[in-house]
Amino acid sequence: MHEIDQRDRELLGALQGEVPLVSTPYAIVGQQIDMSEKEVIKRIDRLRRDGVIKALAAHFDLRGLGYRSSLVAARVTPERIDEAAGVISSHPGVTQNYRRNNTFNLWFTVAVPPHSKLGLEKTIEILAGEAQCEAVRPLPTIKLYKSATADGTDAHTGESELSHDHPPLTEKDIECVRLLQRELPLQPRPFDALARTGGIGGDELLDSALRFLKNGQMRRYSPVLVQRKGFVATAMGVWAVPPEAVDEYGAQLSLNRAVSHCYLRPTYSDWPYNIYTTVQGRSVDECESIINDLAADSGLSTREALFPTREYKKARINVFGPEADEWEAAYVARRAAAAS
Repeated sequence: MHEIDQRDRELLGALQGEVPLVSTPYAIVGQQIDMSEKEVIKRIDRLRRDGVIKALAAHFDLRGLGYRSSLVAARVTPERIDEAAGVISSHPGVTQNYRRNNTFNLWFTVAVPPHSKLGLEKTIEILAGEAQCEAVRPLPTIKLYKSATADGTDAHTGESELSHDHPPLTEKDIECVRLLQRELPLQPRPFDALARTGGIGGDELLDSALRFLKNGQMRRYSPVLVQRKGFVATAMGVWAVPPEAVDEYGAQLSLNRAVSHCYLRPTYSDWPYNIYTTVQGRSVDECESIINDLAADSGLSTREALFPTREYKKARINVFGPEADEWEAAYVARRAAAAS
């Protein structure tokens, strides 16, 4: 693995600022940092092979595309949690699945496409049953107060995650989404190369990308990089906030630079926490210290710090891929076989 030099850092900084949605993006990036197009392509190729860049592709807002998704907290008998996690991870819409230090010990995120025959609630119910969970608590986002941007700066939104109002996607839109989520080819006109595999024109693909970006269905077009050096621990701070004060405390907690994400989620009789904050630190102790500082500053006393104790799955979803339909068809087939 090569050492990352200053020119690599300049290139990564330019790419994180978003890849230009033009026919010759590598040439434009090169102009920004006084680097030839050929050198830009060569360095990106090396950074990919070295694992510094994990993906250079579109990052879509699944809700904006009609998907429904939720964080889910599940309680599983500790002796069979690995088996349960395997069942849940087998669903193609599960993008993250962790064991955490709580009686709700299995936490996962799941998304289903707009054409799902089962729907989100039924899918969660099926996964809970097949994994033999003792209890499940769906925790969909009600409101997003803060989300870190691609370059690590803070974006305070205060917007409801449920407020997307876009017209249904056409078949051509869906094909463009499928193409744009693929790794960007390393050639001078990469969007033309992507478009050819889908039987559409390069300009058509770029026009769609720009439209998706403008209306919020695409969050950004940029690389996924490895975790920042030095940050090895992540904690989910969950807070019980009076319902009438959630916006006030959501905004207050979001102001802390250590908080990368802040959400409002539903509560249950056995789970009173409605505000969720994500913090990163160099150790578990540092994360706990950050959450303690947040508690002292806010005056909130009812809280917990949840840490992942095992990662079962972390993956990007293949948007509008065939896997979700295949999973649902297999479930229906299993039910039919059991009934007969």
